[in-house]
Amino acid sequence: MTVTSARHAAPYRAACFVDRDGTLMVDTHYPSDPDRVRLIPGAADALNACNTAGVPVIVVTNQSGISRGLLTEAQYQLVRARLESELARAGARVDATYHCPHWIDVTGPCDCRKPGLGMYRRAAVDHALDLSRSGYIGDRWRDVQPAVETGGVGVLVPSVDTSDADVLFARAQAYVMPSLGDAVSHFLATLRPRS
Repeated sequence: MTVTSARHAAPYRAACFVDRDGTLMVDTHYPSDPDRVRLIPGAADALNACNTAGVPVIVVTNQSGISRGLLTEAQYQLVRARLESELARAGARVDATYHCPHWIDVTGPCDCRKPGLGMYRRAAVDHALDLSRSGYIGDRWRDVQPAVETGGVGVLVPSVDTSDADVLFARAQAYVMPSLGDAVSHFLATLRPRS
């Protein structure tokens, strides 16, 4: 697991963990060309809502293509930088990005490939986060499933690559919302004090 982040000092706050491919940007499957980065409509506005609320945005992404030889670490970093640049141009900020480059057939098992909790636990230490209050959003069940184990809020936002099984699991154990904006709004509402 590798990480690109800036440290924060606030103690034990909730974060919004967001998947990358198919959730923030169009999934071109093992993206290696930064010129092909395209934001999903509404993604920047959704993240900006977290930024405005003071909730860290943590991108958590499986990138097994690195181990499989489909892209290099350098290409991954170029795509990551372009995504963050495009989001910034649209008024949104990513506070940290974690990625798992592993694939079991090549590297053996790891604890960071989603739905494993390795990347989330690392982020919790790096940024003093409370995983039980955090949101877990993505277009696959593996993006949402960590919420079940941590006690957080899981929201599936279906994409063209979302399977029927992903939706069934999410409906049974988490939430399904039509857009990232709806998912973020739902999550942020759970952080508001009850009146």
